[in-house]
Amino acid sequence: MKSIILREIKSFFGSPIGYLVIAIFLISNGLFLWVFEGDYNILNTGYADLTPFFTLAPWILIFLIPAVTMRSFSDEKKQGTLELLLTKPLSIWEIVNGKFLGSFLLIVLAIIPTLIYVKVISNLGSPEGNIDMGSTIGSYFGLLFLIAAYSAIGIFTSTLSENQIVAFILSVFLCFILYFGFEGLASLIPGSSAIVSTLGMQDHFKSMSRGVIDTRDVVYFLSITVLFLSFTVYQLKSFKA
Repeated sequence: MKSIILREIKSFFGSPIGYLVIAIFLISNGLFLWVFEGDYNILNTGYADLTPFFTLAPWILIFLIPAVTMRSFSDEKKQGTLELLLTKPLSIWEIVNGKFLGSFLLIVLAIIPTLIYVKVISNLGSPEGNIDMGSTIGSYFGLLFLIAAYSAIGIFTSTLSENQIVAFILSVFLCFILYFGFEGLASLIPGSSAIVSTLGMQDHFKSMSRGVIDTRDVVYFLSITVLFLSFTVYQLKSFKA
């Protein structure tokens, strides 16, 4: 599995993809948070916290992660190398986990530089250092789980077509439905809105952003991740058969 992870990371940084992903994520966040006027501009909120960043990041990642994962198996299918990959002395789970971890680690690398925002906000606080570290740490943990779920969904959709654009669109659609869809559906069903909203990722991400790492939220994200990785394994097994 280690060889698959290294292969994925090498392919990302052996081409402009890895650098482009990191640059797009950091530049888009930087512009919305510090330059453009609007609800996401931290300097205009008057509060020393990173809530705008953690509100904006899921939107950016919903397009960025599918762009990273769309080639995972689609490209292998198109080039005819998937059969060769499946004949390697690795289980299908090891191959899938290797692809998944390669994509996950690339996005985590894009997240790491944003830690400088914490230092900047802390310095801007009144008094200096007045920042809610509990909610900030919880939000970063939530973001990691969200990245894992998005990546698993993207890996799965890449097995459905050899066309990378189709894989990208399907991934964006599924991520959107699972993150924002249930919140929208909950607003249409007043009587059971609380139950419906808990089916979506946004509710659990917001819960972790409060600074409390609830086991239910962790189990939810892990379940989504494992579920879509299982779907991926099933797809590859059917292809191999």
